[in-house]
Parts: sequence; C-alpha cells; structure tokens
Amino acid sequence: MSEESASYTEQAEELFTEYTSQIDWTLSQWGTEETIFICFYAGYFVLNYCLWNTVIVKPMALIAVFTHEMCHATACWLTCGKVVGIEVYGNEGGVAKYTGGCRCLIIPAGYVGGAFWGGAFVALSGNRIGATVAGSIFTAALLISLRYSPNSTVVWLSVGFTVITVAAILVDWLYFDPFIQYIVLYYGVFIGVYSVRDIYDDLIVRTAEGSDAVACYNMCPMCLPRCVGVQWGIIGLAFQFVGLYIALCWLSSTGIGN
Repeated sequence: MSEESASYTEQAEELFTEYTSQIDWTLSQWGTEETIFICFYAGYFVLNYCLWNTVIVKPMALIAVFTHEMCHATACWLTCGKVVGIEVYGNEGGVAKYTGGCRCLIIPAGYVGGAFWGGAFVALSGNRIGATVAGSIFTAALLISLRYSPNSTVVWLSVGFTVITVAAILVDWLYFDPFIQYIVLYYGVFIGVYSVRDIYDDLIVRTAEGSDAVACYNMCPMCLPRCVGVQWGIIGLAFQFVGLYIALCWLSSTGIGN
C-alpha cells in the first residue's frame, strides 16, 4: 500500500471514529422524538398484524416478495452468476431465474437477505440522510429489476413504489420533515416482519417442498430444513432488534446527519 493510500485510509478511520463517538449508544438522551419513533414502530407492527391478510397491505406483501427475489439476484451477481429474470406473482410467490454463481450463498440470500434489508431500513430510518439513502437504494433496485425480463406484477410494483418513494423524498426535503424517515421505517417493519413470518410459515411450522431451506438441505444434508428455518428466523428477529436499536441511537444523537 502506498503512503498516499495509507494516509487516506487513516483519515477515513479517524472520521469514522469521530462520527461514531458522537452517537448516543447508551440512549441517555432519550426524549420525545425517540418515544414517537418507538410508538410508530409499534403502531406499524400492530397495523400490519390487523391487516395482514387483507387487500390493503397486498402491495407491501408483494414488495416483500420482490425484496426476497432481488436478494437472490444480488447474491448471484456478487458470485459472478447471471440473472435472466425476476418475477413476482399475485399469490405472493416469486422466482429469480439465474445461471452460474455460488448456490450455497444464493439460496439462503432470499429469506436472510429480506430480513437483513428489513432491519437495515429500520436502522436507516433513524436519520434523515440515512432514510434518503435507503429510499434511493430501494428505488434503484426497483428500476434495475425492469431490465431482467420482469412480469407485469414486477413492472407495476417498480413503477408504483418508485413514484411513492421519490415523492416521499421530495416532500421531506422540500416541504415537511420528518416524512421519508417514517416511510422507510414502515418499509423496514413490514419487510422484516414478513420475512420472519414467511420463514415461520414455510420452514418451521411445515416443510414446503421446493423451499430454500429444502434446497439447502438437499445441497448439504447436515441440518434438517426445519432447523435451517429456526436459524434463519433467529437471524431475522436479530436484524429487526439491532435495526431498531441503531435507529434509536442515531435518532437520540442530535445534530448528526440532519
């Protein structure tokens, strides 16, 4: 490593250390904003529970499925595979069609990746800039999917949620703050909870033939599909709790990123 590169690395480490040292990791500055935030989180959770099997939250359920399939596709790209199609169906099923790549990473990326992004969205919703970045990443993923032979459901989801998310970002930065933070928080809560519940329904309560857990077991028969589901469920819950903690710490650290 050259002296110039070492200098840049050292400066980046110093900036990161300085920034993280300002964050209230102990939540000692808990105030009204944090209370409102946790109430919104709980409210979203209860609202989703009450409306779970209704048409009102159907678009969000399909977005959660889209996130699952997009995580498969991302793992494929990261392991040098080729994605040929991303599809989501009205019955809350979906498929990412691909060739090549590392299957042992691509297969678990759906459930675990969906839970990860649920937690990441919750974490990033604790800050205005973080929520804007999350919304931008989400929008980019929606638009990228349009290049890979999407079916009509993916097209409508991509167009609809791109408009909603971009509009929320513009409203936040031009007219009313906070707004995008609570939109991203809702995305995170729903996608995270959907992923955990999907794991519970399809992998723990029963063993759905053709599920990712069964595929993992067939590829490496060291752990039964239900055991795989339990592990993924624990990871999914951990992502939500860690995301909520980071969001509250970020939120209680006044003057950072706002």
